[in-house]
Amino acid sequence: MTLRRSLALALLFTLTLFSGCVTADPNMQTRQAMLAEIKAEPPGDYFIARRYYKVDYKFWGYIRKPGQDWSTARMVMLNEQQKLAPDRELGKIGSDNGYEYKFYGTFSGETVYEPASNGFYPEFVLKGYELKNVSPASIFKGVSGALDPQRRVIAKPY
Repeated sequence: MTLRRSLALALLFTLTLFSGCVTADPNMQTRQAMLAEIKAEPPGDYFIARRYYKVDYKFWGYIRKPGQDWSTARMVMLNEQQKLAPDRELGKIGSDNGYEYKFYGTFSGETVYEPASNGFYPEFVLKGYELKNVSPASIFKGVSGALDPQRRVIAKPY
């Protein structure tokens, strides 16, 4: 047997041996963990909120019901007449970009126009909040600049 044929057979054997091995995608594992955490959320009179700060826009971020995936979340404008938003309360606008909260309040039924994005968003009347996580898993898939406050990208959760 020639050297070339021996190397080819060795390579074929090696490829066959490792063809069953799969490298786990860390993003997929993080996503699966996030979905399991969402399913474990107890029902109640609260919402899960994710701050989505952009310098040029005045919307607050995404809000969803407990137990529902982020793809069901709604971008909202906050009514802060009863309670200030967490970053405004600290006097540091946008300092909580990407943070996750438990929000207490209601949707007013009103729609608010946000001129910079030329969008209409539901109004959420904030009555209280609790900080859940300062570095939660991403709710955006493959969107470059999604969390960059300077970029005029409005990503949607998946």
